[in-house]
Amino acid sequence: MSESKERAFALIRQWGDPVLRERARPVEAFDESFAQHVSELEEIMREADGAGLAATQVGSLRRVFVYRLPDDEDDAPARVIVNPTIVESGEAVDAALEGCLSLGRARVHVEVERPVDIVLEAQDAHGEPLRLEVSGLHARIIQHETDHLNGVLMLDRTTPEHKRGAVRALNAGESFSPEPADGEAEIDV
Repeated sequence: MSESKERAFALIRQWGDPVLRERARPVEAFDESFAQHVSELEEIMREADGAGLAATQVGSLRRVFVYRLPDDEDDAPARVIVNPTIVESGEAVDAALEGCLSLGRARVHVEVERPVDIVLEAQDAHGEPLRLEVSGLHARIIQHETDHLNGVLMLDRTTPEHKRGAVRALNAGESFSPEPADGEAEIDV
């Protein structure tokens, strides 16, 4: 593991840390201190090679997360979501393997079923209202990161069998990944 990745993971709270089960509080001040916090989240996410990172994952109880999509340009700034609320979820669901920077340093993957389509209301990094209608991987990343802000981990959303395997692996400091179904891809969020 590279030195920058090691540095990033030293800052990311890992499974068992009580802060990961806390509900984050709404952001009210969109000041220089908040902008610096968002910048730090983005830097840690990039160094850890993650698709997203919620503030709770670095011990901050602010309702903010950053994320990137696979098609985003490498030098494009991360997308920032503040004070998110999923206001609508479609009926169609899809199961896919998810990883998490806070679970075994992204070495643990479990299958998670989530709505394919969602509508999100939030604010951007400057406090401006934001409404997103997203689907597929974009929706999955937003749901995963919003879960973090609500104290919910992907282990809470997987099958009992996958949860048992993942917890055994986490306790042993090992990797875990069930066989993906045809066409499934893993994503570390």
